[in-house]
Amino acid sequence: MNGHRVPRVPPVAADARRYELAEEPGVAGTCRDLTRRALSEWFGAAGAPGQVAAEDALLLVSEVVTNAFTHGGAPYELRLDRTGSRLWVQVSDRSPVPPRPRGPHCPSRSSGHGLYLLERLSAAWGCVPRDGGKAVWFEVDVPPAPGSRDHPRPER
Repeated sequence: MNGHRVPRVPPVAADARRYELAEEPGVAGTCRDLTRRALSEWFGAAGAPGQVAAEDALLLVSEVVTNAFTHGGAPYELRLDRTGSRLWVQVSDRSPVPPRPRGPHCPSRSSGHGLYLLERLSAAWGCVPRDGGKAVWFEVDVPPAPGSRDHPRPER
């Protein structure tokens, strides 16, 4: 898994959104809703519910936000960026401790699947220090929907 944990500078985004998060129950759902809206607006049919890339992105948002809440105190910022056909997501929390697996992935375990899912479903992911804590980021390719003429808007 550590092959994807490289320091990463956010891409120069065609579109970007930054949300300050409140420390409250339901923050994962809020982050999913914000991501769902961005996917739909930025990628059209390719970002619609039911599309594999959109569903993967929403699952990974849930995992990263939940892990921040569980292990990093609480997430305080969600950042979404679109560059071409790629969605870049970053979740920041106040713990400086980087995510690490709890040993080999074990499908029968009731938890501990987040990093495995990041590894399997993202195009790339990593963790960087940020303001005394950390930011966990990942990228998901969002290709045009099958049979659709939707393509990402040209970059500005």
